[in-house]
Amino acid sequence: MHRHPPTSGKPLLELVERDHGDAASVASVTLPFESRQRSRLRVTLDDGREAALMLPRGEVLRGGDRLRSRCGAVVAVVAAPEPLSQVRASEAGVLARAAYHLGNRHVAVQVGQGWLRYRHDHVLDDMLRGLGLDVGAVSAAFEPEAGAYSPPHAHASGHDHDHDHAHDAGHDH
Repeated sequence: MHRHPPTSGKPLLELVERDHGDAASVASVTLPFESRQRSRLRVTLDDGREAALMLPRGEVLRGGDRLRSRCGAVVAVVAAPEPLSQVRASEAGVLARAAYHLGNRHVAVQVGQGWLRYRHDHVLDDMLRGLGLDVGAVSAAFEPEAGAYSPPHAHASGHDHDHDHAHDAGHDH
């Protein structure tokens, strides 16, 4: 999962902020969504160099983002393909019903035209098939919705399991 101890005496490339300039990227790093949610992470760039990711807490990296290192190098973020479940429905109401049931379980969901994607889970697949939806497996970059209470490029919870909240989050279970 791109976590490796240093193998040489060379200093790590420290990726510390998003780059919003127009400088060309000098390298890239391919990461699954789980790793792109972390603010502190040791990664291996696609060219084999090691780097340390040290971003402000709460930032979520998306495919296409660019990071600037302390020394000014720019690294492009690539969203790695992952095993996902994809739900398709020709009727918007049926797809909305699937989104409701996934959201009620706090599942991170990517929304597309006529489809929803979530991390592959056979229990969720069976539940949605039981609702009459077509569910299949795909390997693709996972870019779930950030959520209504999150700033752009952020995912508030980072979890995908069923539980109750002790706070009033404005929703019922």
